[in-house]
Amino acid sequence: MTMRIGVVTFPGSLDDGDAARAARIAGADVVRLWHGDPDLHGVDAVVLPGGFSYGDALRCGAIARFAPAMDSIVDAARGGLPVLGICNGFQILCEAHLLPGALTRNQHLHFRNRDQFLRVESTDTAWTNSFTAGQEILIPVKNGEGCYVADQRTLDQLEAEGRVVARYIRGNPNGSQRDIAAITNEAGNVVGIMPHPEHAVEALTGPSLDGLGFFTSVLRALAGSSAGANAGGHQ
Repeated sequence: MTMRIGVVTFPGSLDDGDAARAARIAGADVVRLWHGDPDLHGVDAVVLPGGFSYGDALRCGAIARFAPAMDSIVDAARGGLPVLGICNGFQILCEAHLLPGALTRNQHLHFRNRDQFLRVESTDTAWTNSFTAGQEILIPVKNGEGCYVADQRTLDQLEAEGRVVARYIRGNPNGSQRDIAAITNEAGNVVGIMPHPEHAVEALTGPSLDGLGFFTSVLRALAGSSAGANAGGHQ
């Protein structure tokens, strides 16, 4: 059975089409979700794409957090639905309190758009199980407010619980604390990442194919959970 990945479009989303394409290349059926519709249409996972939802008014992601679709996504995520937030999507996840901390203005106050090396720190999430711990990957980063910040207690907790999913290496593009590029929630089903894996899924347009692993990972996780449920049903 082909898994269905929903990609949400907010006013100002730029990379929803790219995220949908990446999910299709990975082998998923894609369902386009509208921010004003609370119905998730039975999707198996959700991607909150990059862009400038609501023009980044107030704080990045602060208005999108109140979209009707987000009410449903927050409830579903707390119930185990895999959710990936990319760039602005990461900001929205923090504003919705599905992830701790916040994304603030780059420390150097400049927009950064470049290919960025990351080190995958955790493969225990629904979105990173296709990687190996310590694997170095190359995907684009493009942000003006991508500096991850949190209080020291939260940062220590993320470290202790293995919830730092990826770190910047060979240079930190935005000043994120402890070089954090991606984090996860306690359950491992919700991941926020500032760089853009959906822009590294084809040789023609990306610096690598490394981003595809995020999308194949969630399909593997969903297939595993489905197999486990089926096995349980036959007991």
